[in-house]
Amino acid sequence: MNNNKNIETAVKENDVPIWEKNSLTLEEAAAYSGIGRNKLRELSQQKNCPFAVWLGGKLYIVREKLDDFTDKQFKI
Repeated sequence: MNNNKNIETAVKENDVPIWEKNSLTLEEAAAYSGIGRNKLRELSQQKNCPFAVWLGGKLYIVREKLDDFTDKQFKI
């Protein structure tokens, strides 16, 4: 339940809508895609992950690349 509150807070605190942002935090990406935070983190740690960008030890998700990735997947 606490994770849902974090996701809702992350969504509400931004002035720019998620679907217009280029880079998303893990919480924003989870809210945007419907994929859980743990699954997104697991996918992002795979070698050659197309949508993960690590900056200063923080994970960001490139929204358009996540869309492309999910469009091509049969099962996540």
